[in-house]
Amino acid sequence: MTYSRLNSSAATLSKNRTEDSVSPFSGMCTTCVDGCIGMCEIGKSAYRGAEMIYPQPFGQITTAGQKDYPVDLSHFTILGRAAGVWGIEADSDRAIFPNVDLETTIGHAPGIRYKLPFTLGAMGSTNIAKNNWPGLAAGAAITGTAIAVGENVVGMDMGAKFEKGRVISSGELADRVKLFRDWQIDGYGEVFIQANVEDTRLGVQEYAIKKLGVTAVELKWGQGAKDIGGEVKIKDLKKAQELQKRGYVVLPDPSNPKVIEAFERGSFHEFERHSRVGMVTKEGFLRRVDELRKAGAKYITLKTGAYRPVDLARAVKFASIAELDLLTVDAAGGGTGMSPWRMMNEWGVPGIELHSMLRNYLDRLAAQGEFIPPIALAGGFTFEDQMFKGFALCAPYVKLIAWARGPLAAAMVAKTIGKSIEERNLPIYVQRFGLTVDDVFVTAPELRQMLGDRFNKLPVGAIGYYTYYQRVAQGLRQLMAGARKFAVKHITRDDIAALTPEAARISGLQMVSDVDREESERVLSDSMREEAEKVFDVH
Repeated sequence: MTYSRLNSSAATLSKNRTEDSVSPFSGMCTTCVDGCIGMCEIGKSAYRGAEMIYPQPFGQITTAGQKDYPVDLSHFTILGRAAGVWGIEADSDRAIFPNVDLETTIGHAPGIRYKLPFTLGAMGSTNIAKNNWPGLAAGAAITGTAIAVGENVVGMDMGAKFEKGRVISSGELADRVKLFRDWQIDGYGEVFIQANVEDTRLGVQEYAIKKLGVTAVELKWGQGAKDIGGEVKIKDLKKAQELQKRGYVVLPDPSNPKVIEAFERGSFHEFERHSRVGMVTKEGFLRRVDELRKAGAKYITLKTGAYRPVDLARAVKFASIAELDLLTVDAAGGGTGMSPWRMMNEWGVPGIELHSMLRNYLDRLAAQGEFIPPIALAGGFTFEDQMFKGFALCAPYVKLIAWARGPLAAAMVAKTIGKSIEERNLPIYVQRFGLTVDDVFVTAPELRQMLGDRFNKLPVGAIGYYTYYQRVAQGLRQLMAGARKFAVKHITRDDIAALTPEAARISGLQMVSDVDREESERVLSDSMREEAEKVFDVH
């Protein structure tokens, strides 16, 4: 069985000449013919080179890994109950799914309150993040959840001002923070400022704390989709040169006269801007946490990617020593706006393996009496069933599910619908629901009631974001009510079971056929009959 698709993918706009006759181990057409124009990834690499490393069209898409991992969340099943209840009275009139409590709080007192246990992963300097930020920020705010401003936003801001290599002004970052604050309701949710190597050198988090009133920051070791720094494409020579001056790796070298001549001649049309990888040490990490606390950060979190197991152990241990407010663990294959395509498919530890190791490591620290930070899981979550399984897989430590591509897709679709409504060019598929925002979006009435006249100023992308969140929240409440768990904190490992021996082996969970054996034996025993007969005698 082949788990990966080699040499052709919609993500790289490539395909094989002979789709029905492809070598499973190389991805090449079984017969590669002299004279082929080169539609496959090898062929396009012959004339477009490094462009083919990245999904395309670059900057206009988000992508997720295409690899079919041997074990994933679908290899587990959610177990419902017909008896018992947790988190609410054992009353059929009270134990209804709308009464499931999805609110949660993370961090040191007073903590950051979430109306829903979802958090949006960092959105950085890519065009797709920038172009959709109004819908994302407002959407996170009105849902009472959090959003993180991702890496390189200040570094990519051509209007930013610096003194001695440190930022003193960034309109782009200020606008991103303001867009969340403008729509924040009753103190729920938060906007985090993430930093990579370049951001730290530029003093981005200190600037955000002191000048923008930000209280929450995120340290970044990496993400599940790649193990190198972020990359974007630059089509302007002067911008490429400025980014190089600010300390970024820019390829080809925009200060080289020969490169400048080739660019101006049209031999190539864009530069690549890359970020550096961090060099993690315990001393350096703890020192940085201390610096941020002294700068005024109230909440400090860490996001780590799908690195090898010992690096996950470091993340868990360091987060414990520093008593961080959240640790986000992102598994391979999730999604991004800019990861190298083959890296995203062939690098890192997949979700079931990574998150199972995570729970084992947390159990170890808990047994030692050490501090356990709240945990967020990330890695391709999109719907309520996956979220329930994530909470159960790493129970009792998980407080949040982190996601990005799902909410971003919802915001993008809604933005497109809003534009189509304005242009009176709504597709028939959508027209069947109506011709106005109020008709098309099912949550419009409740949002109008919530926001009053401000609703008319709400970015349409935020309406789609909110609507998607409410759909997933209702689905999660239904699953939780079926398991008789009326708050996330009551979800336990035995609320799911493995469907395959491999899933059971990796996760440490029982096969569904082995669940409840002792309790079932007790129910079927003679003593139960004796108890029943006593009840019948009474009546």
